[in-house]
Amino acid sequence: MRLVDDWRAVLRKAWSVKFNLAATAFGAAEVAVAIWQPAGVPNGVFAGGAAAVSIFANVSRIMAQKELHGTDK
Repeated sequence: MRLVDDWRAVLRKAWSVKFNLAATAFGAAEVAVAIWQPAGVPNGVFAGGAAAVSIFANVSRIMAQKELHGTDK
């Protein structure tokens, strides 16, 4: 496995990375809800959010992004 030449720029600017971080946060929130069971928060809300954001991450992975033009050679 080999990193792209400008991997730091990809980490900072790629929407797929941002969406994956958001999906991770939603997943962690779902675990927290399952553990602490706060009133008024139905089960699966954050899991659904994580699934939706993961779809955006996959779509954004294949879309051209002006900010990253030329970073992946």
